[in-house]
Amino acid sequence: MSKSSSRNTKRNTKATAGRTYPAHGGDLKDLLYAGDSDDLRERIAGAVRIILTPRQLCDLELLLVGGFSPLEGFMDEVTYRSVVDTMRLPGGAVWPMPIVLDQDRVHVAEGDEVVLCDSYNKPLALLQVTSIYKPDKTAEAEGVYGTTDKSHFGVRYLFEKTGSTYIGGPVTGISLPEYFDFTEYRLTPRQLRDRFSERGVSRVVGFQTRNPLHRAHHDLIRRAARDHGALALVHPSVGVTKDGDIDHVTRVKAYKVLHENYLSDIAELSLLPLAMRMGGPREALWHAIIRKNYGCTHFIIGRDHAGPGKNEAGEPFYGDYDAHELVAQYADELGIEVVPMKKVVYVEEKDEFIPEDEVSPNQSIKELSGTEVRRRLLENEDIPEWFSFPEVVSILRKSTRKNNQENGQVGTTRGAVIFFTGLSGSGKTTVARTLAAYILERYNREVTLLDGDVVRENLSKGLTFSKEDRDTNVERIGFVAGEVAKHGGLAICSAIAPYIAAREANRRRVSANGEYIEVYVSTPLETCEARDVKGLYAGARAGNIKNFTGISDPYEEPTDPEIKLDTSAQTPQECVATIVAYLESRALLTE
Repeated sequence: MSKSSSRNTKRNTKATAGRTYPAHGGDLKDLLYAGDSDDLRERIAGAVRIILTPRQLCDLELLLVGGFSPLEGFMDEVTYRSVVDTMRLPGGAVWPMPIVLDQDRVHVAEGDEVVLCDSYNKPLALLQVTSIYKPDKTAEAEGVYGTTDKSHFGVRYLFEKTGSTYIGGPVTGISLPEYFDFTEYRLTPRQLRDRFSERGVSRVVGFQTRNPLHRAHHDLIRRAARDHGALALVHPSVGVTKDGDIDHVTRVKAYKVLHENYLSDIAELSLLPLAMRMGGPREALWHAIIRKNYGCTHFIIGRDHAGPGKNEAGEPFYGDYDAHELVAQYADELGIEVVPMKKVVYVEEKDEFIPEDEVSPNQSIKELSGTEVRRRLLENEDIPEWFSFPEVVSILRKSTRKNNQENGQVGTTRGAVIFFTGLSGSGKTTVARTLAAYILERYNREVTLLDGDVVRENLSKGLTFSKEDRDTNVERIGFVAGEVAKHGGLAICSAIAPYIAAREANRRRVSANGEYIEVYVSTPLETCEARDVKGLYAGARAGNIKNFTGISDPYEEPTDPEIKLDTSAQTPQECVATIVAYLESRALLTE
């Protein structure tokens, strides 16, 4: 065991005399805002907004759906320090990971109500601020990760990406984060527990992963389900994961094909919106608590579970089985049984992966390193079926080729820009995101999504809403999109872009190197205004918001767009079908 792991385990075993772990998460409808829409608009309009980071967005979703039960919000200072020092909440329940809202860019005071928003500025929750405090990041790193070495993924994130102020308080949900990909697999704790009940099972063994699954994982899952008389839950993390991990779209495609063809008889597949910290033993305990909330009675703890790899000296941060030992200490208290899994190897005589310590001297084993697998994928060399399934390998090959093509070398597929324009609230962002998810799921295309609100928060920060600055914002979107198209990519842009001249300038810029498709979302003004939960139209009509398109500033309708949509009469899926048919007719989407 490494020195850092020893410190981690020693600190983590403090205060083990504790309480019974509370019941898992409640029904979603009990957690979301239940007031009337006028009251909600008023509260949102008068509150400070915080745009959540990807990690914070994952944490908020799991708070809202009960995946982080018994937590009801982001941790106040007393709770934070208790968790860092003792792995327990102040009331005594086991909880090993700080769940905090870090901020440097907004100023709030205790007693304030804050609106928590996604990157598209959509309100998701109200936070009642009860605590504002400065963390001791060194103590947090040592307590949670057992090291201050920044080559550890979680430690580096803590010191380099986490804000210097933490804000704590309970949250009230307004809306869950929106997803447009793999929606049938994004099940809440309540939905999963209902599904288990429908299948008539009372024993469920959870399996955590952030990597593609191969034959070894398949055999391990089957063994665990068989040995414990349980249904398996394949529950991969698809939130923020370790730098260099395979993108979640590719991974989920592989999970789906493996589940459908090889595991559907003994397993359910569901996606977990978890931002991993790579915290080794503490993270394994955290994963077990989360899976208890999702209805699992058993949880598989793998070798070096949630380990970040090795430090700069080449030493592992945690021992191979430190996580087994830590979680086992709390298993009875949590009410979930640990299923420890050791290293498995492929045995030719059995045509099966089995634990290394069960191999007899007269049996032959085969191994293939991760480095060698990546090399074979890159070089299009054979990967044997004893190691992985052909359907999984095919998906990984396509992704590897896509991610390693040199600029401009994209076969016969041309680059293109799909530019959505329309009033605020017309539905252009929803359709654009639905389209991006649809293409990523079904086609081997690289997609870049450029939304006007996100661009203003990053690329165009500081611009006003004058005509000149609006044109500059649209020009910047067009420049980035044009570069994507020039190198064979597909850029999907969504912006109000109210002026014809700016849109036509983008058309000329993009058309030199790719195809330009203008999509006019012509939803009527009255529909847009009725949808406006942010209260922007009301503010504009009251004179509080100047230069608001459609009210106090003009919108110049496209005269000859390639595609015209109206989301008051068409669903997002119907709109996407129209666009996809057009793209296929132009040979811009091929299987």
